[in-house]
Amino acid sequence: MTERAVVTGIGVAAPNGLTVKAWWDAVLRGESGIRRLSRFDPARYPARLAGEVLDFVDTEHIPGRLLPQTDRMTRLALAVAQEAIEDSGVEPAQLPEYGAGVVTASSAGGFEFGQRELQALWSKGGQYVSAYQSFAWFYAVNTGQISIRHQLRGPSGVLVTEQAGGLDAVAQARRRLRRGAGLMVTGGVDSAICPWGWTAHLAGGRLSPSEDPARAYLPFSADATGEVVGEGGALLVLENASAARERGARVYGSFAGYAATFDPAPGSGGASRLGQAAELALRDAGLSADQVDVVFADAAGDRDADRTEARALAELFGPYGVPVTAPKTMTGRLSAGGASLDLAAALLALHEQVVPPTVNVTEPADDCPLDLVTGRARRLPLRTALVLARGRGGFNAAAVLCSAG
Repeated sequence: MTERAVVTGIGVAAPNGLTVKAWWDAVLRGESGIRRLSRFDPARYPARLAGEVLDFVDTEHIPGRLLPQTDRMTRLALAVAQEAIEDSGVEPAQLPEYGAGVVTASSAGGFEFGQRELQALWSKGGQYVSAYQSFAWFYAVNTGQISIRHQLRGPSGVLVTEQAGGLDAVAQARRRLRRGAGLMVTGGVDSAICPWGWTAHLAGGRLSPSEDPARAYLPFSADATGEVVGEGGALLVLENASAARERGARVYGSFAGYAATFDPAPGSGGASRLGQAAELALRDAGLSADQVDVVFADAAGDRDADRTEARALAELFGPYGVPVTAPKTMTGRLSAGGASLDLAAALLALHEQVVPPTVNVTEPADDCPLDLVTGRARRLPLRTALVLARGRGGFNAAAVLCSAG
């Protein structure tokens, strides 16, 4: 029997809280971090709200020598990785030299760094472009910088599947454990909140034009008008259960099942395969649908996409068959960081036996027959959680988490 992978450390940077405790306390209070953009003047743009990590002071978390060579995305990731490793109680220096690695998810790379250097190129000339541009923009830069800083020289990589990436990266880390790695730092942290990045978000056509933070992002609601973009995410320390037990580590839960599917091409007439991903993840975990206690939904905030997800859940669990939540209504959609933050929320929900709320949504639309947890957190006996994610371009991913008990 294949040994299960367990989570022994969590680190978080989110618009409603920097560090796991600050974020989780805010989540249980139903406190949103969505507000008007402050990183640049959004007045000229049709969408002006975002989830920004406002309380992150770079110099408090990043060594001075790294500041000139890192994008904001990477600075957030380094701080989150530090928290996750410290939370796990592991000492990287005491691990076998090639026994620990890093797998992260990314969607855009270091967009803000890239914008600054391209501006220098166009306005001043090539001699004014930083040599660090050669890697600071790159999709794999978070993996590389975390690996270097903590001397994690084992198997490493990066997954680029947008919002689904946070699940795909953890699944890849689990594969590495099965192939002999002793420990993996994994998940996703993302940020592209700069004029160049904002233009890319707008080009996707999914941003809500609402200027009311309480009305802009309403997944599964009849009043949904689109999504809100955020920054941040979560990183996890993943180990085999026996290794965690041997060193006496605290375990949040196990990454028990995973699957990914790909939707047919737009216009082909094919149906979404999100539901199939959920079914396959449950099969991978050796569980049935009636053993799932809560679902952390992808929650697109688009009427058609919400109906598709609600239909998949109703087919799997029956209408209103299982509690469903989307705590990302407090942060916005964090691109590659979104699904890993949902994993962190699901793990803490299992650990503390509480389902966080989907804020601002009063009730789901009639065509979304879901038992959506709204208003306030709901206390329930929880053993198993299903986490769903969809990335632009047709990526679907599903993960099953089980409590440590």
